[in-house]
Amino acid sequence: AESGWFITLFSCALVGVMVALSTRGLSFGKWVHNAGGVLLSLTFVALIALPFVALVRGTLAEYHPFTFAVPAFSLSNPELFKKSLNIYSKLALGALTGFEYVAILAGESKAPARNIGRSVLIAAPVIALMFILGTSSVLAFVRPDEVDLISPIAQVLTRGFGSMGVVANFVSLVILALIGRQVALMSIYLTANARLPMVAGWDNLLPAWFTRLHPKYKTPVNSILFVGAFALGFGLLGIVGVGMQEAFQLLDNAATIFYATAYVVLFAIPLFAAARIGLRAPLWLRVASVSGLLVSLLGIALTIVPIVEVGSKLSFALKLVAVALVFNLAGACLYYMGRRRQRAAARISP
Repeated sequence: AESGWFITLFSCALVGVMVALSTRGLSFGKWVHNAGGVLLSLTFVALIALPFVALVRGTLAEYHPFTFAVPAFSLSNPELFKKSLNIYSKLALGALTGFEYVAILAGESKAPARNIGRSVLIAAPVIALMFILGTSSVLAFVRPDEVDLISPIAQVLTRGFGSMGVVANFVSLVILALIGRQVALMSIYLTANARLPMVAGWDNLLPAWFTRLHPKYKTPVNSILFVGAFALGFGLLGIVGVGMQEAFQLLDNAATIFYATAYVVLFAIPLFAAARIGLRAPLWLRVASVSGLLVSLLGIALTIVPIVEVGSKLSFALKLVAVALVFNLAGACLYYMGRRRQRAAARISP
């Protein structure tokens, strides 16, 4: 698993498959995404059921899935305090995010105004329950300081089913399903994110090259290729000179910076910009926005603090700061150049 060549070749092949799926469009991609949802559900069923099976077999002394415990925020132990606060920010920011991807694909969906709202109302409590029970299952078999951040579910399934004889043979199938689910999830991310450069191209904020559609499938093929290549390069850059856990943490934290930055803007709209467009945000929305804004800012601030052992904490922090600065400056330059193109086009048009 630590082989750089294997990871590189596998990453290239995986991104190539996802680019092909995204280019093919949702008419085919939706089946991949739906299959990923089924595989995810089956994997979580196995994960959640595992402690109960272990209790029946007597290999687990006790299990309390809904035990409530306050995180260990101890000011007398600064390292523990920072780690606890860091994990809290990641869970709070990441647990229920992602619904916006549905909205990005609304134009390619049936009855999006009705179905997207319904999907959020149905999915939110289910996701929360999956997080609670899934985390309880992990902690039933693995100590917190031993959790594999890259693949905790596979780690728990291996430990839990390892002593069950013939049943243990199914672990490989479940882990394979988990990999399939991850591929489907990455396909959704690529499919959705590839639409963003296309929209920016429509607004003349990016070159028109990004708006070109595939002649047969009518998907933004150039934008898909760009996002796929960028994701591959960014991912391979993250594993240079570091171990797998640190590489995963670098990539995850860098993604958190960009994701949380977008959320800062999103939550700021009801607080500071609603009046500009003739709207007045209700009190409940402003309260929720303040909470979301603070959590997003906290998540950004704590990305430079690793929660795993790293070779150099300073190097870890500098890499993240450099990535954030470089790409935000690049984004600002692209926006400035795009605005100039917009103004030039406005002067030319009658």
